[in-house]
Amino acid sequence: MKDRWLPVGVLAAVFFLINVIARLVIRFGFEDDVEAADRVSLIMFGLIGLILAVIAFVYARRQPVARWGGDVAVAVLSAMALTVVVGPFVSGSYPFANGAGEFFSQIWLYAGFAGAGTLLGFLLVTAMGLDYRSQSLKRYAETKLAKPRRVVRR
Repeated sequence: MKDRWLPVGVLAAVFFLINVIARLVIRFGFEDDVEAADRVSLIMFGLIGLILAVIAFVYARRQPVARWGGDVAVAVLSAMALTVVVGPFVSGSYPFANGAGEFFSQIWLYAGFAGAGTLLGFLLVTAMGLDYRSQSLKRYAETKLAKPRRVVRR
């Protein structure tokens, strides 16, 4: 059981660490520049989406979606919760400091980039025919063609 949840926790911690680094860069580098802070936030979300695309690509080759999809979802939801609830304290603020709109905007951005990254990675591996299911069907077809045809006598 530990072997399954350790990567989930590590992934959530990596996503939260990316958020902490982005918040610290904004706090110490671009505290008064809203446009630069928005760019850093978008880069952070893009990086999270890119990492999820790579993870989806790699996992989809090795395991069925039902096996890794839930694990990735738990990691993303955990990291998102940490990002919107604990993250503002890193930058010297609190979760609802800029209002509920900003709070929920972060949730939608996080979910959008995470979902798009995961979907992009999965669709790419599927389009290439390298996903777990395509490879299983390919192996099945090869074994069926390898057997000689059975002749039926009448």
